[in-house]
Amino acid sequence: FSFLQERLRYMLVWLLLLHGTDSFYVPGVAPINFHRNDPVEIKAVKLTSSRTQLPYEYYSLPFCQPTKITYKAENLGEVLRGDRIVNTPFQVSMNVEKKCEVLCNVPNKPVTLTVEQSKLIAERIREDYYVHLIADNLPVATRLEFYSNREEEEKKKEKDVQFEHGYRLGFMDGNKFYLHNHLSFILYYHREDVEENQEPTYRVVRFEVIPQSIKLEDLKADEKSMCTLPEATGSAPQEIDPSKENQLLFTYSVHWEESDIKWASRWDTYLTMSDVQIHWFSIINSVVVVFFLSGILSMIIIRTLRKDIANYNKEDDIEDTMEESGWKLVHGDVFRPPQYPMILSSLLGSGIQLFCMILIVIFVAMLGMLSPSSRGALMTTACFLFMFMGVFGGFFAGRLYRTLKGHRWKKGAFCTATLYPGVVFGICFVLNCFIWGKHSSGAVPFPTMVALLCMWFGISLPLVYLGYYFGFRKQPYDNPVRTNQIPRQIPEQRWYMNKFVGILMAGILPFGAMFIELFFIFSAIWENQFYYLFGFLFLVFIILVVSCSQISIVMVYFQLCAEDYRWWWRTFLVSGGSAFYVLIYAIFYFVNKLDIVEFIPSLLYFGYTALMVLSFWLLTGTIGFYAAYMFVRKIYAAVKID
Repeated sequence: FSFLQERLRYMLVWLLLLHGTDSFYVPGVAPINFHRNDPVEIKAVKLTSSRTQLPYEYYSLPFCQPTKITYKAENLGEVLRGDRIVNTPFQVSMNVEKKCEVLCNVPNKPVTLTVEQSKLIAERIREDYYVHLIADNLPVATRLEFYSNREEEEKKKEKDVQFEHGYRLGFMDGNKFYLHNHLSFILYYHREDVEENQEPTYRVVRFEVIPQSIKLEDLKADEKSMCTLPEATGSAPQEIDPSKENQLLFTYSVHWEESDIKWASRWDTYLTMSDVQIHWFSIINSVVVVFFLSGILSMIIIRTLRKDIANYNKEDDIEDTMEESGWKLVHGDVFRPPQYPMILSSLLGSGIQLFCMILIVIFVAMLGMLSPSSRGALMTTACFLFMFMGVFGGFFAGRLYRTLKGHRWKKGAFCTATLYPGVVFGICFVLNCFIWGKHSSGAVPFPTMVALLCMWFGISLPLVYLGYYFGFRKQPYDNPVRTNQIPRQIPEQRWYMNKFVGILMAGILPFGAMFIELFFIFSAIWENQFYYLFGFLFLVFIILVVSCSQISIVMVYFQLCAEDYRWWWRTFLVSGGSAFYVLIYAIFYFVNKLDIVEFIPSLLYFGYTALMVLSFWLLTGTIGFYAAYMFVRKIYAAVKID
């Protein structure tokens, strides 16, 4: 309930803010005002690497620890992402500079790393790990400056600046490992307008770091924990030799700068994508293609259908009607219930559940309510919404099951509530066992798993039963023609009417409409990027729905013209054809974009990809199935049948 209260509070605050301000980036998060000398707490989130896909908590490595370690209470989304937010010993005060200070408690006494610890650090450096810290809920970023491919004269003037999330733990040179043991924090503040006699207040608007590796001998520390940094040219980096003990100092410096960036737009640095033009180009391209195809398909199908219906409804020419062919011939079998109606209705129920969840999540995120600053909110919202949408999934599944002449509604409801979620839970549990074995913070703790099971059986299952009960009691869908007692023989089909050919043909258009967005989503999931282009995603989702529906209608029309009336399962399978292309793209992305070589990261990648492909197939299959079902009912209602 606390989650629901928080959501309601977010919405109220958001409505109030909409009333009063134009540039507010996330509702429900209040800015923190600091006075000079106020402590600005720096916390650690986790260590991540796109090479291993296994997050670790900050103190899994022998960093300096505060006297008391306290972990922040986390929401479901943060736990599932592997965030473990914890305090650190960095002492940072608002607008107070620090030249160089030793981090660990004992002044000028170096930290000694054991052989085991040295090995671990060297391994993490080799695996390309990044450290993620936050100050006032802003993640730390490393500034990367480079010259773009401009003309020579312009090169001297301006550099392109991009930001990398977190900072590298260290670097390798040949076979040697070097640790970044000195952090230069650069924090930007925005001075707020106050009354004349009041003390000025500041807000943190950016958090950068310049990591450096400085050898122990070059860092001269005194009894007051102060140190002096060497000249940039003359210092040697701090090597970590994994075969012996290593001595080093952890140090940091703090520099404050005033900034014009207002607090409301402080996340822009992290969310500005250099590729917005690509997005616009891809969206316009997809829209044009989809509307062009819609026009062609509508013209062909409407003209052909009008001709068909006019021919079928002519009663004077009896000889022609004797030789009629096409979709009217199968009118006595087109609504014959398929095999396994319970499984079909269960899968479609889960598809409806997914469709409602995705639609609401993308829409709410588009309004700015699930900003990256409220960590884990997206995942938490998605989990809860999927549970609560069970009532709609159950309703549609129950009504369809009744239409398909099913009788065992209780078994059908149980199947709907457990089939898809059971597969998801099973795959996640197996993957989780491997992550546990690696002692990664990405492993879902046992209490969280129990909580998820309780949500599944305590919220989702009863709601699915409730929806199924009402759906099953409701009048079944009204089919316009009666079904014959004896099934008609199906003529031999041409090679291109094969299921697999259908899947390949039907998948191209929806996949083509969304594959550029897919690249950005994959980057966000596997390369620790922020994804915040939900406006684009909403448009792409609408295009996906339209293109799936069109393709599905065309495929079912061709199938019925070939006098094959077994369209129920086939439409569901063929409409999800784009999921096959998503799988191919995921394999291409793995081979070309990711640097994963070990077994467990590869297993994680393909395990989660399998879940994505399964969910995407259910989603697109459901959209296509309902479009085709409406189309079939419409065309048979328009024909006079003796």
